[in-house]
Amino acid sequence: MRIAVAGLHTECSTYNPVLAREADFRVLRGPSMLKDGYFDFLTHFPADFVTILHARAIAGGPVERTLYQRWKGEILKGLRAAMPLDGVYLALHGAMFVDGMFDAEGDLISAVREVVGPDAIIAASYDLHGNVSQRIIDNLDIFSTYRTAPHIDVPDTMRRAVTMLVRAISTGVRPGLIWAPVPVLLPGERTSTQDEPARSFYAQLHQVEEPSGIWDASFQVGYVWADEPRATACAVITGTDRVAMERASVRLAQHYWDLRDQFVFGMETGSIKECVARAVASQTRPVVLAESGDNPTGGGVGDRAEMLSALIDAGAKETIFAGIADAAATEAAYAAGLGGQLSLKIGASLDPSSQPAGVDAKVACLLPTEDTRLREAVLRIGGIDLVVTTRRRPFHNIADFTRLGLDPHGARIIAVKSGYLSPELGPIANPGLIALSPGVVDQFVERTERLHTPQPSFPFDRDFDYTPRPHRSARFP
Repeated sequence: MRIAVAGLHTECSTYNPVLAREADFRVLRGPSMLKDGYFDFLTHFPADFVTILHARAIAGGPVERTLYQRWKGEILKGLRAAMPLDGVYLALHGAMFVDGMFDAEGDLISAVREVVGPDAIIAASYDLHGNVSQRIIDNLDIFSTYRTAPHIDVPDTMRRAVTMLVRAISTGVRPGLIWAPVPVLLPGERTSTQDEPARSFYAQLHQVEEPSGIWDASFQVGYVWADEPRATACAVITGTDRVAMERASVRLAQHYWDLRDQFVFGMETGSIKECVARAVASQTRPVVLAESGDNPTGGGVGDRAEMLSALIDAGAKETIFAGIADAAATEAAYAAGLGGQLSLKIGASLDPSSQPAGVDAKVACLLPTEDTRLREAVLRIGGIDLVVTTRRRPFHNIADFTRLGLDPHGARIIAVKSGYLSPELGPIANPGLIALSPGVVDQFVERTERLHTPQPSFPFDRDFDYTPRPHRSARFP
């Protein structure tokens, strides 16, 4: 069997003013995809995989239109060259927003379908914070999404999608899709599968599956910071038994709707000022303080300085703050050299809607790197070790800190631009706090402007009724 592999994987806040450009992506092409840890699992399947292109970036702003068109063209050209194909595997996120275009995944998937024709089987894997449309469903045969947030089952989901694809091609049994939209849009911080009710809701999904009729049960929380017509939660079922699939999609959709008021933050929350005060006064350590509104892995810009100003004003000691994206401040640190003294403004370098913080700092560490785009520096500001970076990036892993000479376990306070805590920071948080801070991924989603999101949608609207309705793929009459 001959299967093509491609994908564009990113999550885009429509409120983020900073366009995602080529330098923001990690791009793999051709055979190098099979040698990369992200796709090497494909070598364990009895198939001839034709790897074309995969571009992946952390969440951010809209993707530059010309870049998307170029990559889309490259994928379609690769598909034409690879024909004939039995199938296509698309590794996607599901919340890509291309500048000036709604439903970017729908555009890509339908273009792929047009090239490979109606007989090829197309499978896609998704992030559970991706958005789905009827156009997407109508052009796919197989769908599978993550079941954990934080996402610790990415490889499992990719394997699940490819396993179904190989099964369909080898047996000649063609599955189809049925989905049931749910008019609910909640942030990931309120639907983490580490917390109830999401933990139990997602744990039940495998119980819906049965080998002969339902191959996969997926549920999309959706991406709340995308103001576009396809933004919604939904159940998506892959299988062959239409009646059982419709019944399962309706049951999952109704269950999620019934739980909608129970989704709350899994950690203590407050304003930046309130959370900083609690952290400074805490008798336990380390307090892990998540600045949620500027979280780069949720689509935030990553350059706001309100948290830094609050920590300085509170006289925070033994504190690590990682980090603020500020290329100019990072370059100034490298120019000053290790031990250099600086007076500079930090923050608001990408998004002018916030205010920078004026600081006097000492350069405590410079990350050795030949690539200027990867530069990171530690600036000591009183009792605060602040990480500044040339590029937008998260600090989720212990190694992100230790390679800069920082010890998270020994800190009193660790401040990160994050929402729910990563699998490595969560276990050491004592306690963890979520600052409901300003930014383009504002946790107060009800106050975000909604021009294109379907109406009514919870929690923006509350006084309305809902009855689940299953929708079949056009390929699954």
